[in-house]
Amino acid sequence: MSGILSRLVPRRFRADVPLVHVVRLHGAIGIGTPIRPALTLQSLAETLERAFSKKGIAAVALALNSPGGSAVQSSLIHDRIRSLADEHKVPVYAFCEDVAASGGYWLACAGDEIYADASSIIGSIGVIAAGFGFVEAIKKVGIERRVHTAGENKSILDPFQPEKPEDVERLKSLQLEIHDAFKTLVRYRRAGKLKGEEPDLFSGAFWSGRKALDLGLIDGIGHLRDIMRRKLGPKTELKVIAKPSGWGLRRLAFGSDADLAAGLIDAAETRALWSRFGL
Repeated sequence: MSGILSRLVPRRFRADVPLVHVVRLHGAIGIGTPIRPALTLQSLAETLERAFSKKGIAAVALALNSPGGSAVQSSLIHDRIRSLADEHKVPVYAFCEDVAASGGYWLACAGDEIYADASSIIGSIGVIAAGFGFVEAIKKVGIERRVHTAGENKSILDPFQPEKPEDVERLKSLQLEIHDAFKTLVRYRRAGKLKGEEPDLFSGAFWSGRKALDLGLIDGIGHLRDIMRRKLGPKTELKVIAKPSGWGLRRLAFGSDADLAAGLIDAAETRALWSRFGL
């Protein structure tokens, strides 16, 4: 069949042309802004269903660029991808762009194989909680803090009250549980591939793509189009599966003053996540 004629024939009738559905996972996880929604299972569920449900696809490729965020949403998205992959018996390949760190690496582990650029930032297998203390600040401006609770631990880690050692201990205990879940996932998904020592791998440190390959955190250096065509053939077609956008999403940027204030706080938190990795 000539090149011109083959392009006129729908791909489903061309057995020699593998089709790969591409899903972009870009942004912070569970933390978004009115203009840039967060990565959550709710926002991705429809896209993921569409990506896996078409019969005859050769693979699903995840194009990843995320500094992390919510551990719960990372777990939910990862598990949905794996569930759909098993249900439809479709291989999944993860491709890390600028950064796949913390929850971003959690999502990368949904891939049967993980690839990155040599300069990608990979890892940060840990848990972090950060905030500010305003105790001295409110004293200086003469503000009296009034808090009334039912439950002695309801105001735990209140930034306007002095930090209590028992509150910090409670937080660290919770972090250890989440960290254990993260480590268990990485051990399972990267079984037989990890080459580094666990105290280093799970310290929260992050590395370049080249070093991550040496540590067994990824399977190779390369980019989505090149790797997919190398594996499936030079005729492989890539189709991006995205959630339809419309005016509804744009209108969210023009809400009330309260919406604007919340959006600014979310934007600051998102910016802080990216800035940890120099981005």
